[in-house]
Amino acid sequence: MSQVHSGGPAWRIDELARRAGLTVDTIRYYAREGLLLAPAKQGRNRLYGPEHLERLDRIRELQARRFSLAAIRAIVDVDRPGLEGLFTTAGRGYSLAELIDRSGVDESLVSGLREVGLLPDPSEFGGESYDDNDLGLLRAVAELRSIGMTAEILLALGRIYVDHFGALQRDVLDMLSGRAHPAWDAAELVSVQSQLTANAQRLMPAINQLLNYVHQRTLQHLTLEAVSADRAAASIVESPDAGGVAAGDT
Repeated sequence: MSQVHSGGPAWRIDELARRAGLTVDTIRYYAREGLLLAPAKQGRNRLYGPEHLERLDRIRELQARRFSLAAIRAIVDVDRPGLEGLFTTAGRGYSLAELIDRSGVDESLVSGLREVGLLPDPSEFGGESYDDNDLGLLRAVAELRSIGMTAEILLALGRIYVDHFGALQRDVLDMLSGRAHPAWDAAELVSVQSQLTANAQRLMPAINQLLNYVHQRTLQHLTLEAVSADRAAASIVESPDAGGVAAGDT
């Protein structure tokens, strides 16, 4: 991590802690977690400046909004306006026990959903607790169970979606980073990335709508194909000319 060399004030860690309203141990903890820039060295002293104080204020603000240290690290390292929108908790936070209780889904099924990756642990994407999106998922699972979908099918379905959607998202990231299209203009891609990040709160609903549309239309196409295939197979069985068994011959 690069050092800070500023023309502004330079403070020892105890002075930085006093100005930030934190303990020295807390600042050292943040430094070990990679959340702070390295101090400037001056002889045997390590000196901090306004950049460190601003970073500590930013960390405290994000912690107050219930971001985990992993999410805070990503946000402050990139320092791209709007990035926190991708990590914002939807609604209130829930423990796993609260999530199970509110959703009404059997605990063993929830455990299976976690194993296949359909219900990831919040820490995997910078969260400290489950949120309303997770509750919505489990309520959808409860609805599918109530209309006859078995737990085995639900878990298999979850595995399929997680595996294939993960591959899909990697393709999208490769595209947006330019790795999939090296001939694209790099400066333009950086500009697009910055605009999308700055508008994360508008981006996510629009992307969700796009995905829901493609999902629905794909299911419609596949259902029609399956029905057509069933009809074709039935007509072969019923046709005497095709060597099948005609209706009424049995």
